[in-house]
Amino acid sequence: MSNLGDDFSQFDISKEEKDKLVAEVVRYILFKTHQNSGCPIKREELSQLVTKNYRHRSLPAYIINEAKAKLSTIFGYELRELQRSRPSSTSHSRLSQQSGVDAKSYVIISQLPAEVYKKYVEDVNTSHLTGFTFVAISIVQLAGGKIAEDNLWHHLKRMGLHETDENHPVLGNVKQILETLVQQRYLQKDKVSGPEGTTLFYELAERALDGTVSERIKQYISQIVKKDDATVDIL
Repeated sequence: MSNLGDDFSQFDISKEEKDKLVAEVVRYILFKTHQNSGCPIKREELSQLVTKNYRHRSLPAYIINEAKAKLSTIFGYELRELQRSRPSSTSHSRLSQQSGVDAKSYVIISQLPAEVYKKYVEDVNTSHLTGFTFVAISIVQLAGGKIAEDNLWHHLKRMGLHETDENHPVLGNVKQILETLVQQRYLQKDKVSGPEGTTLFYELAERALDGTVSERIKQYISQIVKKDDATVDIL
């Protein structure tokens, strides 16, 4: 039985053509991840790299899987597929209408052990962004996974982070950094209409809901406040 890596004859392309497509997808993923600060890459973007010259419907999925293997074995990255989550207030009817157009996307995650990554890969120049990400996700997590925008900024202000601050000495434009977390799919925004008007909420998105990330956040929070996960809450 031939393995998946050799079974490309069905697409009527040569091994050289296949390898070239895989290399192009790998380069695109690495470049876009660096260029866009780790924002997810839409599956459609990767598919278009393949279909611009080849029309076989199953070829993009095959090439993406091959690229996934290369990223793992050569670069030590996992190419993880994300299924876009929807705000909790979204109605069932709206979900059913939009489920067909919800684009899958990908992010790359290091497979290195944490201590090795920290010693040889981690960029100390971006550690402040990692810290802010942890703080923002933790606040939303402690609020039950969803928090009003005003309440979120209330807690951030207690740490000296103000919505109007465009020149923070470490973070720069604080509001833009928060928006980056939305683009990176750690958080998502949800507008909810009520008797007093429309309220903007922030809630956890698919990357923050990932089992590994979510569990790590809970462990860190528990260590900081010295309480059991089940009793941790935010007022």
